[in-house]
Amino acid sequence: MNQLEALITISQFYGADSRFVIAGGGNTSYKNEEKIWVKASGSSLATITEEGFAVLDRSILNLMSVKVYSSNAAEREEQVKHDLAVAAITRDKRPSVETSMHNVIDFAYVVHLHPTAVNGLMCAQDAAIELKKLFGNNALYVEYTDPGYVLFKKVYDKIKEYRETYNKEPQVIWLQNHGIFVAADTIEEIQLIYAEILELLDNAITLPLPVGERETCRCTGEILPALRMMLSGDGLKTLRVRKNELIKHYYDSEEHQKTIAKPFTPDAIVYCKSNYLFLNGETPESVLTEAEKVIPAFTKKNGYQPKVMLVKGIGLVAVGDNAQQCDTILDVFEDAMKVAYLSRSFGGAHPMTQPQIDFIDTWEVETYRRSVAAGSSRGHAENKTIVVTGAAQGFGEGIGRCLLQEGANIVIADLNEDAGRATAKSFNKITKGNHAIFVQTNVADMASLEHLIHETVCQFGGIDCFISNAGVLRAGDLEDMTPENFEFVTKINYSAYFYCTKVVSRIMKLQTKYAKDDYYADIIQINSKSGLEGSKANFAYAGGKFGGVGLTQSFALELAPFRIKVNAVCPGNFYEGPLWSDPEKGLFVQYLQAGKVPGAKTIEDVKDFYLSKVPMRKGCTPEDVTKGVLYLMEQCGETGQALPITGGQVMLS
Repeated sequence: MNQLEALITISQFYGADSRFVIAGGGNTSYKNEEKIWVKASGSSLATITEEGFAVLDRSILNLMSVKVYSSNAAEREEQVKHDLAVAAITRDKRPSVETSMHNVIDFAYVVHLHPTAVNGLMCAQDAAIELKKLFGNNALYVEYTDPGYVLFKKVYDKIKEYRETYNKEPQVIWLQNHGIFVAADTIEEIQLIYAEILELLDNAITLPLPVGERETCRCTGEILPALRMMLSGDGLKTLRVRKNELIKHYYDSEEHQKTIAKPFTPDAIVYCKSNYLFLNGETPESVLTEAEKVIPAFTKKNGYQPKVMLVKGIGLVAVGDNAQQCDTILDVFEDAMKVAYLSRSFGGAHPMTQPQIDFIDTWEVETYRRSVAAGSSRGHAENKTIVVTGAAQGFGEGIGRCLLQEGANIVIADLNEDAGRATAKSFNKITKGNHAIFVQTNVADMASLEHLIHETVCQFGGIDCFISNAGVLRAGDLEDMTPENFEFVTKINYSAYFYCTKVVSRIMKLQTKYAKDDYYADIIQINSKSGLEGSKANFAYAGGKFGGVGLTQSFALELAPFRIKVNAVCPGNFYEGPLWSDPEKGLFVQYLQAGKVPGAKTIEDVKDFYLSKVPMRKGCTPEDVTKGVLYLMEQCGETGQALPITGGQVMLS
């Protein structure tokens, strides 16, 4: 492979390994005499390609090493940023702020990472002493310095001093409260050096990390939805919880929490800010009582809401503008927990000082990184969490996909595990900041529904809209319909709607209790035109759907005082979906076999018959239904309605 291919290979190798890189951090480079290729800001090492690297002219970069810049920090950083832009050959990519350091290290490849084990040492009180014990007196250690040009000059001077002392080029540079640079002329040598470093550090750790996952507590649903609403005053937040033995070590002890109360590295500040909230109540009620007081006080004091909360018995909770941001926050802060724990083997934790924190918090470079990492969906359902039952395929899949494209987090609740996981995977290929998950669910089983609600709350913090879409159909007249088929259809199409509403309304009541007055939650049944008019030889289905409209109106009356709207959408026929078009079990086949369409001899005859009944001569699509769903969510003046979307086939009087 050529040099650039090698650079991409080594970048992806370390970028995909969470031991070395969290949240796409770190940077890599390759250089020859004329040019340097360095990771551009905002690129992720795990997935980087040639387009992810900025290319700069080294002859211009070399001048920056001796140039005298302003003594004013803000002015100086602007001057440096300008000179980096001048040196850039690729004008559309912002080079890493550490480009100058990559340039002065006299090896072809440089790989700068923030390995957890390394920072367990670099963020410890005895970092310098322990480094010499492990790696010898010639280990190049750089005390913490604010990132940017000042750090570059310090590293540059240290490199020159090292060359003079040892008559060779340093291959490893250790940065206090930051990470490590490793350089070599081949990527194989870099891999060898990193492997040796990790082996030495692993052997030096006297207190290994607690390992093992822990099940999330069922009382999570009594806490997270309320916390989410307390934090959603200026727009809906996503909350995501993580729980394991390491996290338990910290939420169990207020003394332990003191060691993670301040950030260890600049990256932690970028993604998690520099202040965190610890809630140590013993019961859900005491946690919420405490939260009602401390969240506003925290926000007033710091000028921002907490991004990280550690809740006793519940776990580590990320507060994000979207689901993607939550994952980053969880990964970064859990890494900080690991660093704090590992530092006990090297004299204890050494967090950043307040002046160091303040510099990063207001540094333009990190503000830029923060904005790139934030992501956005920008749709009509942005950051709403929506559960769609029966969403693994067919109408439900189409509704879920459309709402996903409107910025919602989608929970695919379906009995079909293979189809459900495949749908979630396909959904997540088109997400922006939002996310989709699959939860295997039997809508006719209360325990299964309780599990669905619990998983949704743990993943997203609450539920803004529950779409009861799962349905079945068994066509037949009075002579052919068996009691077993009738009961099966009724249980899924009618009873399950009650089960779903019963379990989800508890979460929604908790949300509206703590939300702003203009927040409404939604329960929407995907009903049918058969819920508005009778259906020959299809009474089991029509009866359940008629009953669904009655449940919708009754639930609406009961839940209106809690600002929970309950409505139904009554679609016409979705001819392209499997319900109608499945060649073995679809309605076209069933209706043909049941003789529901007089004189019909083929499936096309059945289809033509139904199209002739629609004034607009079209079937109903998931896109049509989604527009109705969005309308019902966005309006706050109606509840208990059954909205027909039938192409004019059913008109309400």
